[in-house]
Amino acid sequence: MSRLLVASGLVLLMFSPVFAHFGTIVPSDDIITQDDGKLLHLEVKFIHPMEGQYMEMAKPKRFGVLHAGKKTDLLSELKAVKGKSPDQSQKYTFWTTEYKIRRPGDYTFFVEPTPYWEPAEDLFILHYTKVCVNALGLEAGWDEQLGLETEIVPLTRPYGLWTGNLFTGQVLLKGQPVPFAEVEIEYLNESVGNISVIHPPSDPYVTQVVKTDDRGIFSYAMPKAGWWGFSALSEADWTITHDKVEKKVEIGAVYWVRTRDMQ
Repeated sequence: MSRLLVASGLVLLMFSPVFAHFGTIVPSDDIITQDDGKLLHLEVKFIHPMEGQYMEMAKPKRFGVLHAGKKTDLLSELKAVKGKSPDQSQKYTFWTTEYKIRRPGDYTFFVEPTPYWEPAEDLFILHYTKVCVNALGLEAGWDEQLGLETEIVPLTRPYGLWTGNLFTGQVLLKGQPVPFAEVEIEYLNESVGNISVIHPPSDPYVTQVVKTDDRGIFSYAMPKAGWWGFSALSEADWTITHDKVEKKVEIGAVYWVRTRDMQ
């Protein structure tokens, strides 16, 4: 009987879901108008968005913004914050900063984190994450490439989106399209009052999955107001040493967009 119980436990372990990781940059707003305050607050986290689970995040290697074709290094502006999950069960480190909007245009914030060791998957995780904020009525720059090792370039304007709109993007790896790649999609389940509001009926509802076409292009219609993350995963052609053993590195191209309900 004990052997049967052990075997059953191993089977359950083998088929237990491994929830998707997402690098996250969430700004206090995605559109800054003439009447809005010009001080933008940003939070940088490493999370399971739908489950409301958080991972400890070391200080990123790079953090910056692209505006009017120019990249600005903002890494020194990040401040570490000790947070707690909405149910107070988890403590974790994330990073925040404030950024003053001074000129019109699109501001694409990006982060390259320190690689995260995930023992459950026996690999390192490194997500290159982007989000775009539009300012003062000038819609210019949202579709520019940043030249990251891997990135999602939006083909849909990534702001001013209604619930149900279709978001389309292209996945690039070393500047080249990635055909037939899986793109994982999750809702940030703290979009309303920092409290989890969605209760998925089963595991497949946690992470939506689509695939790119032969040009690396994907689309997804977002069914609820709030922040949505898109993550396209690839395996790096380099490794990281862990306990004197070379380990694989999962690199992710992550992009965040916000939708609003029509009133």
